[in-house]
Amino acid sequence: MEEEIKEAFERIGLSLDEEEKILKKCLTLCINYKLGPSDLASSMEVYFLNRGIDGMVVHNAHMDGFLLYLQNEQKNAMIKEEAYPHLYSSNDVDMILNNEQEDVKETTVGTPIKGPDKLYSETSDLELGENGTTSGSQLRVATNHITPFGQRTNKFTVQFTLNKLPDMDDDVKKQEAADNEDDIIRRIQPSEACSFEVQGSQLEHSCRFMYDRVEDKFNALDNRIKRHAAAFVASGLYEEPGDPTVASQKSAFSVGMICCDGDGHLNDKSILLQGSVEHSGGQQVRLDIQKLPKFSFFPGQVVGIEGHNPSGHCLVASKVTDSIPFLATRDVDLPPSKRQATDQDLHPISSSSAPGKLSLLIASGPFTTTDNFLYEPLAELLAYSSRIQPQLLVLMGPFVDSEHPEIKIGAVDRSFDSIFHMEVLQDHVNYMGSTARVVLVPSIRDAGHDFVFPQPMFSLNMSDSKQQIISLQNPGTFDANKVKVGCCTLDVLKQLSGEEISRIPDGSSRDRMGRLATHLLSQRRHDVPLDLSLAPKALQISSIPDLLILPSDLAPFVKVLSIDESSNEGEQVKCICVNPGRLAKGVGGGTFVELNFDASNDRTNASIIRI
Repeated sequence: MEEEIKEAFERIGLSLDEEEKILKKCLTLCINYKLGPSDLASSMEVYFLNRGIDGMVVHNAHMDGFLLYLQNEQKNAMIKEEAYPHLYSSNDVDMILNNEQEDVKETTVGTPIKGPDKLYSETSDLELGENGTTSGSQLRVATNHITPFGQRTNKFTVQFTLNKLPDMDDDVKKQEAADNEDDIIRRIQPSEACSFEVQGSQLEHSCRFMYDRVEDKFNALDNRIKRHAAAFVASGLYEEPGDPTVASQKSAFSVGMICCDGDGHLNDKSILLQGSVEHSGGQQVRLDIQKLPKFSFFPGQVVGIEGHNPSGHCLVASKVTDSIPFLATRDVDLPPSKRQATDQDLHPISSSSAPGKLSLLIASGPFTTTDNFLYEPLAELLAYSSRIQPQLLVLMGPFVDSEHPEIKIGAVDRSFDSIFHMEVLQDHVNYMGSTARVVLVPSIRDAGHDFVFPQPMFSLNMSDSKQQIISLQNPGTFDANKVKVGCCTLDVLKQLSGEEISRIPDGSSRDRMGRLATHLLSQRRHDVPLDLSLAPKALQISSIPDLLILPSDLAPFVKVLSIDESSNEGEQVKCICVNPGRLAKGVGGGTFVELNFDASNDRTNASIIRI
């Protein structure tokens, strides 16, 4: 058992310092918490990522904190499995008594409530200020019940800053200045609206899905390999790929997809390379990576391999290339005659004009805590936005989280539309003025929305704010002030974290989060369970965005990624990758990101703020 635990840690790149002591403790944890070796190693990996622990060595000092982490995970799992019958407490009595005062409460102007939703007005609506505005000092939850979120002491604390400006005030002074500032003066401050353009065709909210066939899925995967092979050849750095399954003593270049020979976790003994139908008939060959000094693999990844196959049964790799230049590969799907005519015109995709400046607030759901549907974190975020006045407020789902405890056990007796009122956002932009813009991106965790990927946009019935509240598909891309922004609410980082295996030489960067995010750009698509009959092009990244937003349950970060853009060695393009984290975590607050983008990465500054 201890040897299996050791092997499980080695598969994910973790080594043990005091091996004998740590393995004994790990064995005890496996027995007490009924975990297998792989599950224990995965939990340790998540613990390292969430705590921001540097290095890939497990020390004995880490075990106490890891034990507390497992205890909290088990406690949270027991809370989620709470029986359906509700045990009433004094808090429930307080809420019932508060409802009796509804007739004598001061009437406020707000969104009209229809039908049975009136019964939940105190727990779902956000109270508005005078004249229907939602100013920072007035936006609050319309209830007298004090929640754990409302009892927190620290608000808007900065956890991380990228390129902090020397003249920036600290968050406390900034908050006090905003609270003391006159509301009328703040509202008449001039602000410039950003230009906005949605890129690509958008899926309609009424589109049909689950119509793709197995044959279409196979062709789509084969076309991915062919598209990558054509891009490698077009770069001028590689020869025409050959068949990796043919026995040969000479080194040759091949292109294929990484696969696993079983249903388990990928490891260095179970890697297969599947070639295209054109070059190898779609056959697979075992891949020997012992001679590779550096690699990072996950199932579904398309790579270029240089190596030889002496026996015809195993390809011995000597060099691997997992990133292809961002060339204009639009000719890949053309007939051979037209493809040859355009081979001489291939050039790196570049923007016609330089991006401008852009200020953003970026937040990802859930937007309410797990103990209620009051949407207190969202109210705090909108209040902060009214003070900061960003040009763009990007809100990414889930808005009504299907993982919310009450929704999971079926304890909600009202519609999903009545739980979250989109009118709150309309009131916000009305207060902010004509220069404010809000971008909404759905999530597959959104209850009541299409459970498919790619995912169509929300259906919004807001004619007054049509130009200010924009709904995008998931994944989606847009230009704001000529800044190219790509966003995807699927937790790609967490999926890659659980599937990737890597070997990093000593002295190289061990920035795992940055490496996982780079995979997404290197592969140019999201490789997840999906419906290919909807929009295959929606899953392809035609050019490197200036800003890539990838919400994840993993630790929030803001990183500058360097991606190879063309066939010229050393020429790279920068991309800022943002994981804003979750706005609400359990019964407490989470994080969001405030970002001021500038064409020069040195002048771009961003802050991860805990709400």
